[in-house]
Amino acid sequence: MDHTQRATIFQRLAANNPEPTTELNYGNAFELLVAVVLSAQATDRSVNNATQALFAAAPTPEAILALGEDGLRGYIQTIGLYNSKARNIMAACRKLVDEHGGEVPRERAALKSLPGVGRKTANVILNTAFGEPTVAVDTHIFRVANRTGLAPGNNVREVEDELTRLTPREYLHNAHHWLILHGRYVCTARKPRCGACVIYDLCQWPERHDYAHPSPDAAG
Repeated sequence: MDHTQRATIFQRLAANNPEPTTELNYGNAFELLVAVVLSAQATDRSVNNATQALFAAAPTPEAILALGEDGLRGYIQTIGLYNSKARNIMAACRKLVDEHGGEVPRERAALKSLPGVGRKTANVILNTAFGEPTVAVDTHIFRVANRTGLAPGNNVREVEDELTRLTPREYLHNAHHWLILHGRYVCTARKPRCGACVIYDLCQWPERHDYAHPSPDAAG
């Protein structure tokens, strides 16, 4: 895939969704951090259902520390792995208060030093909260990048590096959200909706023809 084809892909994704963003609900960088940590192996919907009450009660690291770990669990117990997530969030809040004045840092290394925060989560925060042109590669982006030929890689870091290198600069900030949403709703894992894909003709996936015009039985 060449530069012109990549640019055309992002032009179409941009025309289809001019202002993409996360589907997690948040009001500040700290709330986004908590929501992203909670979203690991959980749906955005389940996270939003839990954080609506949590953020109303505790929108800052200090407020969550005041809840205590048991209090925090009460808000997030409907989310998978809530025990370990509660421990990580409490530890991250303590570190934010002790080392960063209660503010979420804007540097990847500092973010990754927080319990429960890896490179993907740090990239989400940098991109969505601070407007940095980072790409957080999740399973959706990994699939789309490899399946379409946009930025093939053997692991998430390779795909991240390739997307960062190959995506036209004017699209790099929003690339993360466009590709996640495309993978979540169109280029799905089991039954990709190739017939509804705005980049179908540019996709290099050999099997795309099998899904372009599903029969009524297949669609059901």
